[in-house]
Amino acid sequence: MSTPRKTLSLGRVAAPTAGPALSPEGELIAQAVRRKLCIVAVYNRTNMTIAPHILYTKHDDLHVDGVVLLRDGKVPAELKLGTFKLAGLNNLSLTADNFTVQPLYDPSDAKYEGVTVAKVG
Repeated sequence: MSTPRKTLSLGRVAAPTAGPALSPEGELIAQAVRRKLCIVAVYNRTNMTIAPHILYTKHDDLHVDGVVLLRDGKVPAELKLGTFKLAGLNNLSLTADNFTVQPLYDPSDAKYEGVTVAKVG
């Protein structure tokens, strides 16, 4: 007599639901933030090179806080941390340029509590 063949079956495990599902642009920004790489984008019809420091949600939309390093090919007179709505960043691409975390960025700011998707380490 033959015995039934033993088989191994894998149950489906639900994907973790931590955080919102990211668009390709959101994934690109998250990767840039984690790896401390600059991004190039057009924001309000202005070409910018941005050092993204944190990606977070605000009113259910993704936002990135970062420092503009170049605006239309020129270094800004003053470095400051700006907030950019992800939907407004066009022609987004990742560069190979690393950046250093600016002292202007405060990761303990209350506006990031519970809504952070990715931040520099």
